[in-house]
Amino acid sequence: MHMLESDVGVEFRAATPPGRTADPVTGLRHAMPERGERATVGDFRHPRPRMTARNVDVHYGDKHAIKNVSLDIGANEVIAMIGPSGCGKSTFLRCLNRMNDTIDGARVTGAIALDGQDIYDRGMDVVALRAQVGMVFQKPNPFPKSIYENIAYGPRIHGLAGTRAELDEIVQRSLERAGLWDEVKDRLEQPGTSLSGGQQQRVCIARTIAVNPEVILMDEPCSALDPRSTLQIEDLMRELQEEYTIIIVTHNMQQAARASDFTVFMNMADDRAGYIVEQGPTAQLFTNPANQMTEDYVSGRFG
Repeated sequence: MHMLESDVGVEFRAATPPGRTADPVTGLRHAMPERGERATVGDFRHPRPRMTARNVDVHYGDKHAIKNVSLDIGANEVIAMIGPSGCGKSTFLRCLNRMNDTIDGARVTGAIALDGQDIYDRGMDVVALRAQVGMVFQKPNPFPKSIYENIAYGPRIHGLAGTRAELDEIVQRSLERAGLWDEVKDRLEQPGTSLSGGQQQRVCIARTIAVNPEVILMDEPCSALDPRSTLQIEDLMRELQEEYTIIIVTHNMQQAARASDFTVFMNMADDRAGYIVEQGPTAQLFTNPANQMTEDYVSGRFG
């Protein structure tokens, strides 16, 4: 079955992002794999990757969380990760800035690199890595500080500003990039927690970009927001894409289709470990998926 855009009720951004191949899978015209087959469909390679992951497995104690995940994350692209709950999307996201290090019993194998450098190398400064690969969480989590201090905290501890004037400039520029400056410029000393949910999430985004990251990870950043705030965050992602690489985990198929260039669909194997079913340019994956399981998921038949 070939799905039309109207089947998912969205308008796609571009059929093929720059640098991606329109037809990366050799057998697209062949019969679709049956449900349950675990060979990943789609070309994960990118000619200009910002990050690379090869054969990544994650265990939490005896639980095998994700298996054999390989993916190139292209510079200045928005990559959406979709799939049912529990399939390992957030687990993989946390691998990219070593947030899994904070979980007892977590074990990551395989190779993950940022600009060609192994982020799991023993000499890697994890604090510096998390500045380069920032994260915005599902629930807005501004610090219990003023709006100004929420943004100034990272640049201050990383030594990015030598004077108060430089710090003021970073705060203003970050809030402008997050589309929030005009709304808060006259109340910077008020608590960040006094803002609406959508504004709090944009404060968190401004806080992330204040330390000049290369990659921004977003773990369901709109799940707690109303539709208007959700669209504001999506518009912001498109603007930030000019300077940053963005990876978003979402359960919202319309959001993935609207906001991303490349989509990765994950599911659970028979042993409950998450794996990549299919990956490819967003328009291709939503309108002409090569795997029956992908088609069933994006059309709402399961998940």
